[in-house]
Amino acid sequence: MTRVFDEDLSARFATRTIHAGQRPDPTTGAIMPPIYQTSTYVQDALGVHKGYEYARGKNPTREALERNVATLEGGRHGFAFSSGMGCLDSLMKLFKSGDHIVCGENVYGGTFRLFDRILRHFGLAFTFVDTRDPQRIEDAITASTVALLVETPTNPLMRLTDLAAAGDIAKRRGILLIVDNTFATPAFQRPLEYGAHIVYHSSTKYLNGHSDMVGGIAVVLEDSLAEQLQFIANAAGAVPGPMDAWLTLRGTKTLALRMKAHDANGRRVAEWLANRWGAERVIYPGLPTHPQHELAKKQMAGFGGMISVEMGSRDAAAKVLNGTHVYALAESLGGVESLINHPATMTHASVPADMRAKMGITDGLIRLSTGVEDADDLIADLEQAFAGL
Repeated sequence: MTRVFDEDLSARFATRTIHAGQRPDPTTGAIMPPIYQTSTYVQDALGVHKGYEYARGKNPTREALERNVATLEGGRHGFAFSSGMGCLDSLMKLFKSGDHIVCGENVYGGTFRLFDRILRHFGLAFTFVDTRDPQRIEDAITASTVALLVETPTNPLMRLTDLAAAGDIAKRRGILLIVDNTFATPAFQRPLEYGAHIVYHSSTKYLNGHSDMVGGIAVVLEDSLAEQLQFIANAAGAVPGPMDAWLTLRGTKTLALRMKAHDANGRRVAEWLANRWGAERVIYPGLPTHPQHELAKKQMAGFGGMISVEMGSRDAAAKVLNGTHVYALAESLGGVESLINHPATMTHASVPADMRAKMGITDGLIRLSTGVEDADDLIADLEQAFAGL
């Protein structure tokens, strides 16, 4: 394996975002890794090459990104993919027909869709539970359970899983703990430190941070898992192009700065919403009124820019969704620009209505991805959108 780089772990987080996993180009001194826009590599002789044979298996630009993010997460091996869902689908290829996965019920709608409408047909079994309660996780585990998959904070209800408790359960029961860390990022949360075996992201979101590419990435500590994922990445081929890898690597260089700004704006906007609309209607782990606020303070270094608000009705939600000017009505999240969306008809439209209702994803729920604009402008935008409500 060529993805081990423990020497970078001595530096602090902001330094690692800029330097980890990469060095100036030895040929030219270029400070940024080159974009190796190639599909294949010339071999010196039969069976003699420089470590690269075909770009589906390895690409130097992609490797720089993989090393960088793995180091940020405190891992040893990183694997970049063409999308967050391509990453998750590849992770599921670690398992076989008959295996059972316990999954958080309030995960991204695309995760539910992949599991419920595609992978079930290949013999994988899934049980969706409220992972806020460790006992529910325990009760769902069977003799055929191979993994526990959680998203924390969740999309869009901002529910938290106690990572230390989940890690303890996974260790005792001999199963893998897989954590979607997209919302928190390694700037605010590092699940591997709590016993997770695999951490993954939609790198489209905060890691890239500029809404100009689509990608995913997984990080592991164990060499044996890394060997399996390297084989899957090469065999299944859901890998990103070098330009997308380069764009994400450019994004991670400002991750520490951006996440501080997202967090500062998220706190201010959440406080304004709580005062304007009522704290019981605003879902944000950074608010003292969030039922898991103490857990958030314990396992997260910041709360980020994701906020959900219960407007009470679809009409009230539509008024705000259609009325903002700085917050753009769009899918996705985590970019420098602020976005607003309607989970029931957008990110979670593929989740059955009765399941949405059970979780609390109502037609009145809106989700804000608070960017890094001036907080006063964001609040003014919401103030005019809320006028009359």
